[in-house]
Amino acid sequence: MVPPAALPIAEQIAARKFPPFSLERLLTTTFAPKPGQRLAILIDLDDPSEIKGFQFLKDPSLSIQHHAVNSFYNPFHAGLLARMGLTGGEIYAYKVTGGSNLDLPDEAFDPSGKGISLSSDVYPNYDIILCISTYSATAPLTAFAKKYGFRGATLHGVNEIILSSGLSVDYKEVSVEAEKLRKGITRADWVEIDFGCEGEEYTLRLILNGQEAQKSHGLCLGDEPDVANLPAGEVYFVPEGAVGAFPFKYEDGTLGKMTVTDGRIMKAELIKGNPETVAAHNAKLLSDPVTGELGELGFGTQLLPVSGRDIQDEKVRGTLHVATGRSDHLGGHLIPSMFAEKSHATHDDILFAPHKTPEIVVKQARMKRGTQEEILIENFEPSAYMNSLVA
Repeated sequence: MVPPAALPIAEQIAARKFPPFSLERLLTTTFAPKPGQRLAILIDLDDPSEIKGFQFLKDPSLSIQHHAVNSFYNPFHAGLLARMGLTGGEIYAYKVTGGSNLDLPDEAFDPSGKGISLSSDVYPNYDIILCISTYSATAPLTAFAKKYGFRGATLHGVNEIILSSGLSVDYKEVSVEAEKLRKGITRADWVEIDFGCEGEEYTLRLILNGQEAQKSHGLCLGDEPDVANLPAGEVYFVPEGAVGAFPFKYEDGTLGKMTVTDGRIMKAELIKGNPETVAAHNAKLLSDPVTGELGELGFGTQLLPVSGRDIQDEKVRGTLHVATGRSDHLGGHLIPSMFAEKSHATHDDILFAPHKTPEIVVKQARMKRGTQEEILIENFEPSAYMNSLVA
């Protein structure tokens, strides 16, 4: 039973109980596969030929790939596929792309050591493809799904917490809840976010112009080509413009101020940390301006524990994220060919959450929809309005 929405979000999450992970339940709920349909698994490795004889399992640091075998591949071949009336269950490895949503290489290998082509040997020949990888492959796999007609799911960064929570939920319930929140913010004119960081305040306005909000809800049903991003549970927009400024935490902990004009980060300024980190970012923005384009605004909808992986942590209610770069998989216009360098064509989520960005506070996020103005989040807590949508 989901705790009452009136409790602080941390208490709601702490009180929630999850059933044990069931791959059969996940497949049934997400895909409702038909008898005879064929499934495959994709993983990524620095040296994909090490899938031969499952050599990579000797490396304990490859925890994501271990989960792909132990929690997905092995159950397939221990009777799950037969019990569900499905076929296939093959696993293939491609080379790690090095960035979120970069295009996938075509070359891959199977456990016999044979080199294969994903576009010739995999995409056209499977009905459902699960991609369990280091980096998100949602954007490229979505494009391939539309081209070749399969359905799929991307599950990058899988760990024990995700398996026991974000992948153990009932996605029919997640979908219903996400729809309630979607209806509550869809067709907004704009969303403004007030940030606090190191004693300074910043405001970013994202222009939405009344567009329909979309939802990532974990269901990939029917026969239409589609790819679910799991764990799911968010409502999102593809902004049509943005203006203002926001603080940003780099991977090395450096804090920078991002100045946004015409929907793009135009420059970064050092707040605290390594000035070389900010200088490198400015050089990238100068050489490849579209890398600074804000291509997504998302709000988490679920009650989930922090996993240490953004793929789950951005789905927690009370958090929000914006993203830069590629947006075609979300219905946006930014495609890989628009970037000056192929390696820059990423879609990078910028998550604001207490555990991830303790130096940055989302003081308030609010929307305007016609004559209606509503607060959505305050200090990482869902507002009374947001809570009323799912009460």
